[in-house]
Amino acid sequence: MGDRVAVFVDGDNINATFALPIREVAERSGVVDVMRVYTDASRNSDWHQARGYRLIHAGTGKNAADLLLSIDAMEIALTQSFTTFVIASSDGDFTHLATRLRERGLKVVGAGETKAPPGFRSACTTFALLRSAISAPVPTTSPTSPGVTELDRNIRKLIAANSTNGSGMRITELGPKMHIMHGVRISQAPERTWRAYLSKRTALYDLDERGPEAKVRFKREGFVE
Repeated sequence: MGDRVAVFVDGDNINATFALPIREVAERSGVVDVMRVYTDASRNSDWHQARGYRLIHAGTGKNAADLLLSIDAMEIALTQSFTTFVIASSDGDFTHLATRLRERGLKVVGAGETKAPPGFRSACTTFALLRSAISAPVPTTSPTSPGVTELDRNIRKLIAANSTNGSGMRITELGPKMHIMHGVRISQAPERTWRAYLSKRTALYDLDERGPEAKVRFKREGFVE
């Protein structure tokens, strides 16, 4: 049997779009027996739908998720036979936790975005860089026949939630909501703007002509997989 791995995610700092990459990082180290996300569970979050993760309600206080995550990680380190701990966060406050776990002879795998500070990275045994979903290449056979990515599925869900009787969602609202809910910045994509991104995928989206009230709708047939 391989090494036992415990995963602890700072859900207040890491977006749920990274759920699969974090799990893949963990599975490279051994058998993943614990996968927990710490956040204010009363808030609407995609972590509620993340498969395989146990959502831990940390409350609403300042640094509540950080504190409870650290307490639980040390408790498991002291009482159970785990050899590898994955700490998913870009917060330098976990530097002390990583250092303490390594002092006990445990392997610590950090997983975070480019903003993760050097101190936290160096405190871990290894560090895996999590890249934004928007920067992932979109498989395309032609401009009108792109593959459906996780980003597109999130766009579809957002449009559906903000559309009345299939009328669509205002394009000007799409960007701010995608950033808040999924941490996506379209400026990091080759297309640079949401209109350019959506217009390039005519098999998936239907757009109004330009204007402040212009809306986008998704094409159901384009999302049949």
